[in-house]
Amino acid sequence: MRTLYLDCGMGAAGDMLAAALLELLPDPDRFVQRLNGLDIPGVEYVRETAVKCGVTGTHLSVLVHGREEEPEHMHEHHHDHEHEHHHEHDHDHDHEHGHQHHHSGMHDIEHIVRDHLDLPEAVREDVLAVYGLIAEAESHVHGVPVPEIHFHEVGTMDAVADVTAVCLLLHELAPDEVVASPVHVGSGQVRCAHGILPVPAPATAYILRDVPIYGGEVQGELCTPTGAALLKHFVTRFGPMPMMRTKAVGYGMGKRDFPAANCVRAMLGESGDRADDVAELSCNVDDMTAEALGFAMERLFEGGALDVYTAPIGMKKSRPGTLLRVLCRPEDRQRMAELMFRHTTTIGVREALLRRYVLDRREETLDTAYGPVRRKVSAGYGAQRTKYEYDDLARVSRARDVSLDEAKKLLEDGI
Repeated sequence: MRTLYLDCGMGAAGDMLAAALLELLPDPDRFVQRLNGLDIPGVEYVRETAVKCGVTGTHLSVLVHGREEEPEHMHEHHHDHEHEHHHEHDHDHDHEHGHQHHHSGMHDIEHIVRDHLDLPEAVREDVLAVYGLIAEAESHVHGVPVPEIHFHEVGTMDAVADVTAVCLLLHELAPDEVVASPVHVGSGQVRCAHGILPVPAPATAYILRDVPIYGGEVQGELCTPTGAALLKHFVTRFGPMPMMRTKAVGYGMGKRDFPAANCVRAMLGESGDRADDVAELSCNVDDMTAEALGFAMERLFEGGALDVYTAPIGMKKSRPGTLLRVLCRPEDRQRMAELMFRHTTTIGVREALLRRYVLDRREETLDTAYGPVRRKVSAGYGAQRTKYEYDDLARVSRARDVSLDEAKKLLEDGI
């Protein structure tokens, strides 16, 4: 499995993510030429070498009409207000910009992306999805509908450039999964055109719901709204670096200096073995019929449970009972608990977070003399196994009037 791991120990910003991914390519300068060939209005990409704490990496500058914007926070607002505006580039938001600019809404962003940029359709959809997350967050924070959210003009071009670069780079790298560390968001307060805000800024905090984040001693905003939206859209799961054979490492540098290297580190490699985190929810019941338990299990599977099973147990007062256990993704555990309370008689649900090791799985369809037959293939940790889809195996068994084992042998002899 082709795995991309993002180390966000110093947060994430659009330009830093783009620079880190750029270093993973065999010919980054050629890709920068490709980016400049997109002709984003008024935008020019410039790749520069940067050094942080003795580590050499890349800083990807975005010039808008020949100048690079100061690293600022991108805020949006209702179009009737006449506030100064700031945009996001790198993670420093202490500078106030005193110029008035025109503004663009989501409709204008869609026009730029769909009608002016020569991008694969999948990349266009990714860019708009990322912007949709930002607009949704700003809508929630400012209390206005998404259609009334407007973006600072120069900041818009800068952010469009960063988002487009990251989306196109990920399309080029084509990882099977993107794993990221918990995100360091920084601490303290940040000053923007709207006033003094806590870190993480409200829009960033909204986007990073259900994402593991943490603060620390570093003062300032380390994760920006654009960085947060890119992570939220592309990252498959958050956690420690998986076991992988690394092929390339990239460092995307920010502009500010901290005691720690101010960078996003990207690592691309092969990961044949996979582990992830799961939540285990369980409860004991002694007053439910088998039919009621079966119905509850069906609803839990329909709700997204990874596995549901029961086991006979002895309970208080020597009563025989049933242990109901549910495995689910950590982000689904509240919904699973609600379903357990709704469809069982329990008055309490226990939770445990577990680490599981799983084989990579895929399904293939075989053309056989008995028609198409699906086969599941699992591999990893030095093991490999195959298994025919039961429904297809049963169909062959019935058609030939043989047992399941004999039907399996017929299929294997014919392959």
